Amino acid sequence: MKRIIVLLAITIIASACKKEQKKPTEVAETLKEYSIEQMMDNESVSGGSFSPDNSKLLVTSNRSGIYNMYTVSTTNGEFEPITKSDSSSVFATSYFPKDERMLFRMDNNGDEIYHIFLRELDGNIKDLTPTKGARAGFFGWAKNEKSFFFTSNKRDKRFMDLYEMDLETFTPIMIYENKDGYNVAAISNNKNILALSKTVNTNDSDLFLFDRTTKVITKINLTLSGNSAADFSIDDTDFYYTTDAEGEFATLMKYTISTNETEKVLVKDWDISGSYFTNNGKYRVTYINEDAKNVIEVFDVAEGKNITLPNVNGKSITSVGFSRDENMMRFYAGGSDAPSNLYVYDLATQKQTQLTDVLNKEINPDDLVKAKVIRYPSFDGVTIPAIYYLPHQASEDNKVPALVWVHGGPGGQSRQNFNSRIQYLVNHGYAVLAVNNRGSSGYGKTFFTMDDLNHGEKDLQDCVEGKNWLANQPEIDAEKIGIIGGSYGGYMTMAALTYTPEEFAVGVNIYGVTNWMRTLKSIPSWWESFREALYKELGNPYSADSVRLKRISPLFHTDKVTKPLMVLQGAKDPRVLQVESDEIVAGVKKNGVPVEYVLFDDEGHGFVKKENQIEANSKILQFLDTYLKKEEPIKNDDS
Repeated sequence: MKRIIVLLAITIIASACKKEQKKPTEVAETLKEYSIEQMMDNESVSGGSFSPDNSKLLVTSNRSGIYNMYTVSTTNGEFEPITKSDSSSVFATSYFPKDERMLFRMDNNGDEIYHIFLRELDGNIKDLTPTKGARAGFFGWAKNEKSFFFTSNKRDKRFMDLYEMDLETFTPIMIYENKDGYNVAAISNNKNILALSKTVNTNDSDLFLFDRTTKVITKINLTLSGNSAADFSIDDTDFYYTTDAEGEFATLMKYTISTNETEKVLVKDWDISGSYFTNNGKYRVTYINEDAKNVIEVFDVAEGKNITLPNVNGKSITSVGFSRDENMMRFYAGGSDAPSNLYVYDLATQKQTQLTDVLNKEINPDDLVKAKVIRYPSFDGVTIPAIYYLPHQASEDNKVPALVWVHGGPGGQSRQNFNSRIQYLVNHGYAVLAVNNRGSSGYGKTFFTMDDLNHGEKDLQDCVEGKNWLANQPEIDAEKIGIIGGSYGGYMTMAALTYTPEEFAVGVNIYGVTNWMRTLKSIPSWWESFREALYKELGNPYSADSVRLKRISPLFHTDKVTKPLMVLQGAKDPRVLQVESDEIVAGVKKNGVPVEYVLFDDEGHGFVKKENQIEANSKILQFLDTYLKKEEPIKNDDS
């Protein structure tokens, strides 16, 4: 995973019963095309904080049309709405450790100025971090369960200080004043030691332990490398972290605080993206990014071995969480062709209970497409991984149009997860190749840095070679291949139409950067600790790099765009400002090129309201049907 909060980051298997898989031709014969309303009616559920008695989970769901907070019974899956916002989305954080009070976060329609809210037992709601213009982030409960920690930039908009909030008075006390641009990464159970990271570049960071009692700060890493804090042992004698100091991928390390000695704990052939201990230290949970898919290991510390995780008919377990008494585990399981459902698992009896069924009942699971990982050589021989979705109706006799899909970032990764927009397009006959061009995370530190200071050049050529790979597939119409992407992927879309104008037939730019100098000068204030790292990767707009940044900014070269363009944007976006999309639309229109512009007044960097998602995706399909398939859009049959 990218080791900083990336500048432009946004942001699947068989049916539940075992049965013989149908051949693609058999599926195609009975395939139903679904409307965007049907496809977006898949529910999105996330999180899952156990209530003190383990009878309920606190989750976030968009079943109301936007995200709100719900409780879910751990015995029968019954949902109860807790908030009923109809404007800004509400994201559940946690139950209180000893009672059913709740914490949640909310911003203003996507502006990312999050506040932490308390819901009392009587239903009253209070903003615990009310400072206007300041953002706050929950950082966990104190071990004694009498307070919680949070970060806030209310003192200085550039830096996140660490606070402790007493649960009786709800009076915050600053316990670490962050004047030097560190990032608080972990807190020891006795509250005496803080793990701090200092960003060096977009891959590498220095890691420190700061003793609050002695004020001594100790550097952990000996070499420049990608380092991330994991967790402290329950007795605070050891500190765990990940590092790629000795290889391409991040390994899990243990640092003994009293002796300053380190030892390897876990090594994999892929990045270990995170690890933590459950509340009382019974289990250590570790996440591995294995070829764009989460693999999770739960290690029983006393037994010295991994426990066997539940089997969910071949679906991938994508995340887990434990009750405070460590008797229950909640988990999500899904895949590229199945949205993730929520389950609970009794660790003693090994009984698992499915709590949600998020796929719209009107959708036949056999109509969805399971992605597969492919690899192709780029122009210089570098191997590029990608996630490929081929429509059921595609064949040599029925060639289909295709799209190169580019993820956000820079440094993001297309993953083997369910994506309603992709499945909607694939269901309507578009193949999708989600490329992980050089610079993507998850494939080693060398691959990750390959796009530094050459964005819109070698990474763009990787996308062009992805198009060439598609063109060579017998089921693809080589003359009908477009490019689509959000955030950094939106930039890549515009770069493709600008600098390789004959390669792609159309482009769909979803809140993409078009003027790098303006974007790099206007990054949110709370990313100050990452600013220099971003400049090292992308270029410093206040230096001679500005010449190159202007050269790779599509806004200044709109005269080269000759293919139909669609642009989608949120007016509240703090990362890619609306003016980026306004200006690129105006510039391309001067060429007499077909341009469609969809602007949402109540969205930020990513569209979270179902109503807006439906409008955006339906218009994307209409645009593609008109300019890529080059036929009149066919109205969907909901019957």
